[in-house]
Amino acid sequence: IRAIFNKFNGSLGKHGSLAFVFDHKGIFAIPKGDLDAEEFELEIIDAGAEEIEVEDDTIIVTTEMQDFGNMQTKLDELKIEPENSELQRIPNSFKEVDVHTAKTILKMIDRFEDDDDVQNVYHNMEMTDEIEKILEE
Repeated sequence: IRAIFNKFNGSLGKHGSLAFVFDHKGIFAIPKGDLDAEEFELEIIDAGAEEIEVEDDTIIVTTEMQDFGNMQTKLDELKIEPENSELQRIPNSFKEVDVHTAKTILKMIDRFEDDDDVQNVYHNMEMTDEIEKILEE
């Protein structure tokens, strides 16, 4: 990990030094199927649903980290199997960078993702239209 940071002129911070940049949240992706959205929302709010978004045929439910287990239990009670459920780091704010810096950061992210010792990679780089074009190339 340190070698990847060094290669890209980055530095490894102390444990917890970036805790203020990210919130630790539970994210559940639930197939919409024939669920009654309003009734479903009322059921899961009591289990700790903080945010509920509908994307195409999937309902994305966000919880506080401490409500992750409560939500999983509630979904089990409702006999609903999420497509995906995990704890994620969600940025509190995003940082806009120039295209050159974005390319470097994206290369570094790729290196981290290719490393077998790395489980997840999180960043708070703002994905501007220019950066999105780079990703499409």
